[in-house]
Amino acid sequence: MTPHQRVLTTLAHRAPDRVPIDFGGTMVTGIHVSVVAALRDFYGLEKRPVKALDPGQMLGLVEDDLKTAMGIDVEGVFRRATRFGFPLDDWKPFRMYDGLEILVPGQFNYTLDDNGDTLMHPQGDVSAPPSARMPKDGYFFDAIIRQDPIDEDRLNPQDNLEEFGPASEAELQHLAESARAARATGRAVIASFGGTSFGDIALIPAPALKHPKGIRDITEWYMATRARRGYVHQVFEKQCEIALANFARIHAVVGGWIDVVFVCGTDFGTQKSSFCSVESFDELWRPYYKAINDWIHRNTNWKTLKHSCGSVAKFYPSFIEAGFDIINPVQCSAAGMDPEVLKRAFGDRLVFWGGGVDTQKTLPFGKPGEVRQEVLRRLEVFSANGGYVFNAVHNIQARTPVANIVAMLEAVKEFHGRPRAGVHSD
Repeated sequence: MTPHQRVLTTLAHRAPDRVPIDFGGTMVTGIHVSVVAALRDFYGLEKRPVKALDPGQMLGLVEDDLKTAMGIDVEGVFRRATRFGFPLDDWKPFRMYDGLEILVPGQFNYTLDDNGDTLMHPQGDVSAPPSARMPKDGYFFDAIIRQDPIDEDRLNPQDNLEEFGPASEAELQHLAESARAARATGRAVIASFGGTSFGDIALIPAPALKHPKGIRDITEWYMATRARRGYVHQVFEKQCEIALANFARIHAVVGGWIDVVFVCGTDFGTQKSSFCSVESFDELWRPYYKAINDWIHRNTNWKTLKHSCGSVAKFYPSFIEAGFDIINPVQCSAAGMDPEVLKRAFGDRLVFWGGGVDTQKTLPFGKPGEVRQEVLRRLEVFSANGGYVFNAVHNIQARTPVANIVAMLEAVKEFHGRPRAGVHSD
């Protein structure tokens, strides 16, 4: 099978010739710039600085030569602008704290504070207050909360919608060109159009805005989902309206070049519990996810992907009711996230994308043999009868040993060589 055929077969819940692999297709299935650089060295690829595709998490662009070396089947399409409001172009050098030379977008403009921390400024404007911080000796940025005092009598939902609006002609052209190029690779294409992660706490602080208004403190936002539910509904309703209008315009220019849309990165689980009840999810989030998914399924052939870390098995029926086709990442170390139970209960209705190896302990701190064993166990469970795309549990972080990553990929190859029942042979 071609990579494209392999993924489409998987998405149809049939067993492909081998389990497809994704690394670098989205901002939740990526690899830190330092590890991308180390992998390029390991495979003997041309030495060149890695581009920081996501300057917040410092995820590196996995280029075509490395995708081929790793056996990757998925190509990503990303928005023109970063989470900080400046475009991914005009690349320039930047030195990480460990000395690694990488490339960052031209408007990646920063200052240093008295501690030596790197401060990121929205839209590259260093005259504006910083919106994110990379600690000295750190590897990625954390949001800086810039919350004005809240006046309950003057709260205006429009203030929490400032970052949402009609897609520009430049954005549409960028997406069309990116989608066309992605399809030409022969891989399956997953696109991140933005605007549909309702209440994602990574975005609530509005790192792209110079002076964000509304509810921008993460704690305040979580409290608002309970105490100011009418306000949150108004934000979500308008955000959904904007997103649907944008999807119509985006579909007109990218159409059949896209296979999967990364709809939502909002997390609902912790390691042991969840951020809300199923009832709250169904009342506050599900209607808007359903509106997005219903539009996509009525008007396109795209499949839709929902990301949520943590203990979220109890939400799976609601995710299915909302119309999601794919769940990522499957954090098997969280409470109630046993792979066998999940595959048995939901494997005929959800495609599992990720969960192939733990990124909190096994991959960064285990030995290669331990990585191999965990990968083989997860593949045995998740890949049965198709419906599984291999990826780790969330992004591969800085300083993850290359030997462990190679052991992970070799284990996938080893699993491919095993005789398995029910393999689709078209």
